[in-house]
Amino acid sequence: MRTKMAIGFFMFDFIFGFATALVIIFTLFLGAYYYLKHTRWKYTNIKGYMDLIPDLTEEQRTRVQEIRLSFLPHVEKIRQELCMKRVALARALFSEPTDKKRAHLIARSILECQSELELEVIEHILEEKTLLSPEQQRNFYDIILQQFAQGGLGVHDIKQRRRF
Repeated sequence: MRTKMAIGFFMFDFIFGFATALVIIFTLFLGAYYYLKHTRWKYTNIKGYMDLIPDLTEEQRTRVQEIRLSFLPHVEKIRQELCMKRVALARALFSEPTDKKRAHLIARSILECQSELELEVIEHILEEKTLLSPEQQRNFYDIILQQFAQGGLGVHDIKQRRRF
């Protein structure tokens, strides 16, 4: 009788331990999934430099979104124009006979477009900077330095492939 009870307790302990281990493993996997999902979203959903500042208040985030409502569409329009001009330049470079004068004119218009984009980003940075506390501004400065050190306009540069 005692051996049957001992076996019963042993089976109960085994099943209880196994179930507990499954719950712990499931919880760990679930926690890792949500952590990684949030981390991936956080870094793939970057639309501007302010997304790289972790301690923005809700009010600051709301204001940044309001600023972006006009900035992002305007900058996208400039990017599309740049893209079209680069296609025109490629066509001019490989047309027969090659019209060097036309290629140079298109290159100048590309430079003007790039300059306009740079100036828009500068104005945008200055506008966003006014929303920040002194500590956040120091962090923003470091972010800008790091982004500009990569060449171009950092997160506002043209990175995506466009199809023609």
